[in-house]
Amino acid sequence: MMDKLVVVTRRTRLADLVARFNTRAQARFYIEHAGGDFRDYEAEDDTYRHAVDRVLGELEVGLKTQVLERGLVPTYLFAPTDLVVTVGQDGLVANTAKYALGNTLIAVNPDPARFDGVLLPYQVDGVRRAAERVLAGKARVREVTLAEARLDDGQRLLGFNDLFLGAQSHVSARYRIRWGDQEEPQSSSGVLVSTGAGSTGWMSSVFNMAASIARLGGQPPTPYHGWQWEERRLMFVVREPFHSRTSRIALTAGWVEEGAALRVESLMPSGGVIFSDGVEADRLAFNAGASATLRAAPEKARLAWGESGEPDHA
Repeated sequence: MMDKLVVVTRRTRLADLVARFNTRAQARFYIEHAGGDFRDYEAEDDTYRHAVDRVLGELEVGLKTQVLERGLVPTYLFAPTDLVVTVGQDGLVANTAKYALGNTLIAVNPDPARFDGVLLPYQVDGVRRAAERVLAGKARVREVTLAEARLDDGQRLLGFNDLFLGAQSHVSARYRIRWGDQEEPQSSSGVLVSTGAGSTGWMSSVFNMAASIARLGGQPPTPYHGWQWEERRLMFVVREPFHSRTSRIALTAGWVEEGAALRVESLMPSGGVIFSDGVEADRLAFNAGASATLRAAPEKARLAWGESGEPDHA
């Protein structure tokens, strides 16, 4: 039984500019002075605001309604009786689902002409039908595997798409990595740990880069297609590993299967971080003396994905 509708929104680029420059006129001057087209910012903002208004109108289904801006999501306590709807890009889904654990999330693409929407199965016109399916218990739900980073002191961070371990700035990250019975010190641009949901995001760009380098050297690239969101395994890749007298490059990629874990010990005196889903504010400090265990989290995110019994087209 659900008694409240929580609609999660995000600020548009125009809203961010106005917050930065205080007025729309000053934002326009900044963009146009730099040679940009301010009309594109305005069009995006108008489309998004219209989409949010339409979603709220479509979802007048007798529930109390609360609109929640993305920045408040980490501090909001979702109740089991909340029906959660996100209106925004894929990143909004990732940054909401890991806090709304146990809730079925309906993800709406507010601007299909602008956003690919890999994680956005619904458009505004279909959101009421989706909500009715969830409320009636007839929705097909995808249970998405999350990544977990847990420090030895008990601090914990979840990732919907991925977790990144490295340095806060662009200096090299130094750490000791352990996978299975192998262990070595490394110096690199950091370690990326991806879920199946994130396999078409940041992780895919790593493989795109590797494929381009392989072609440059006359070698066939390694085929890459990602993996299913429900699979209980993670992939880790070490970004730009550096071989030296004190660092090695043998453990640069692998699968973290269900029941197994990747261990990373920080060797950075300061500036070490673990952050989640590309949001640097959503992070743990990871400095010398800290060790992290990375594995598939016991919890799963729940995304509504059509009618119960329908085939999976994702």
